[in-house]
Amino acid sequence: MMAMPEKFQQFVADFTRVIDQHQGDEPTILQQGGAVLKQLIAQDDWLPERYAKPDPQYYQQYLLHADPQDRFSVVSFVWGPGQKTPIHNHTVWALIGMMRGCEVGELFEPADDGRSMRSLGTEQLNPGDVDCVSPTIGDIHRVSNFYDDRVSISIHVYGGNIGRISRHVFVEDTGERKPFISGYSNEAELKAA
Repeated sequence: MMAMPEKFQQFVADFTRVIDQHQGDEPTILQQGGAVLKQLIAQDDWLPERYAKPDPQYYQQYLLHADPQDRFSVVSFVWGPGQKTPIHNHTVWALIGMMRGCEVGELFEPADDGRSMRSLGTEQLNPGDVDCVSPTIGDIHRVSNFYDDRVSISIHVYGGNIGRISRHVFVEDTGERKPFISGYSNEAELKAA
């Protein structure tokens, strides 16, 4: 991977300190880590252009940093106009920081016995906003770019190497779970490193 700007490197150092000091204390990690992420996304001038490129068909998930012990990973999500994820879970905590544009997250409750999943409502994230999900507070959601005519970019921090974790997508009408591993949009670069 290419060298990242100093602002991002400082963020990684600060977030690593939070993890080192509070390993296993999820509420504190989400609170203190969220504050560190909020500082990072307060400025929109540090993300290298190669990690801000949209794709005309699919949202992009670029790995920016993976902790050597897989305790956390940092990803830039680049949403092309109108793009959205399927309903999915994470199996680990996650912080979402909105840097550019706007996204909408819709939380879901799992369904039983082939019934439709129940939406628990939506939340809109604007630049500077930080949100979190986790299996302990709810981590089944669908995320979409609020805009149909422009790109949105958010920075996500996960409690593991999210591109390597087996998790699930869900069929909204039946609640059926299908396993998947997301990988990263910059896989070729990662293999070459």
